[in-house]
Amino acid sequence: MDHKSARVSAKTPSSGDEFKDVIKGLIKLLMLVIFLGYVFIWILMPTLIYRTKWLPVMRTEFGFSTYFGLAGLTLFMLMFPMLLLACLGCLYLHLKKQKTNNHLIREKATGGGVLAAMRRPMLVKGPLGIVSATELIFLAMFVALLLWNFFIYLRNAFPMITPQSAAKLHQKIWQAKLEAMAIRIGLVGNACLAFLFIPVVRGSSLLPVLGLTSESSIKYHIWLGHLLMTIFTVHGLCFVVYWASMHEISQMVTWSKTEMSNVAGEIALLSGLVMWATSYPSIRRRFFEVFFYSHYLYIIFMFFYVLHVGIAFCFIVLPGFYMFMVDRFLRFLQSRDNVRLLSARVLSSNTAELTFSKAKG
Repeated sequence: MDHKSARVSAKTPSSGDEFKDVIKGLIKLLMLVIFLGYVFIWILMPTLIYRTKWLPVMRTEFGFSTYFGLAGLTLFMLMFPMLLLACLGCLYLHLKKQKTNNHLIREKATGGGVLAAMRRPMLVKGPLGIVSATELIFLAMFVALLLWNFFIYLRNAFPMITPQSAAKLHQKIWQAKLEAMAIRIGLVGNACLAFLFIPVVRGSSLLPVLGLTSESSIKYHIWLGHLLMTIFTVHGLCFVVYWASMHEISQMVTWSKTEMSNVAGEIALLSGLVMWATSYPSIRRRFFEVFFYSHYLYIIFMFFYVLHVGIAFCFIVLPGFYMFMVDRFLRFLQSRDNVRLLSARVLSSNTAELTFSKAKG
């Protein structure tokens, strides 16, 4: 009887564990609602409803931010939700760490089912690496979001281009459409940049909530990086072709103080191309240090990207980069801790063996 009662108590959660389960469930539900709202904004962003109805109403209701001006609305809609998700993720992980052993046993027993099957590898060989069905679904959904943004932007922009409007700017119809398409391609690339840094935040509070680690999420960063650089490269090439056709190739060396700076965009693109070129497997494996140190060009990339688009517009893509920089700063502080070396010796294979103390100091 004692053994049976012990087994029953191990499977029966305590009232404290049940309360934490409810709180964690509510937190995950709230995070899901916030994230879906964030994605919904990205879906609506290229539409006329968003630009002609939602934005004017929200600007009328909220007005100008005291400290951020007109950019305060963008900061509230596109940056604040991701930071709130990170804070809720911290609270969720804090509650998860306080589980009892009985609760952990019960969770392992209830795991599995359809969700577990969806996480199993579906593709093993291929350009994407080892990919599960869930990852393929989300990748397809993200590509669909990019295509949706691109086609809706063009559908709204092209009808506004008429022979009369093009003639006022001394353009032909195809030149005006090429310029409009180049601008919209750049806008589509912002969606990739908004999520680019999130998978590489090692101390992320978002990834563990999804059952992910920073190591397993590197491939998402790679996918986003390839998409981002492909889109931004096409964006730059379209403008070069447009300027050449308009005999305005000198635009490549202009730095406007009131509009977008072309030189800043070119510097950002060139630094991104260097990172992109050195990230290919053949180069990364043979010359890892070249790959590693060239990736510090992300500082130049982001700095000149901000100068290119302006501080008000860059709030759209800054949440992931902000979390990445906070994570880098915290890891920098942690790396300053001293570790005591207990012993050191040279082995017969001409390798050094170092033994460190687990305790700090």
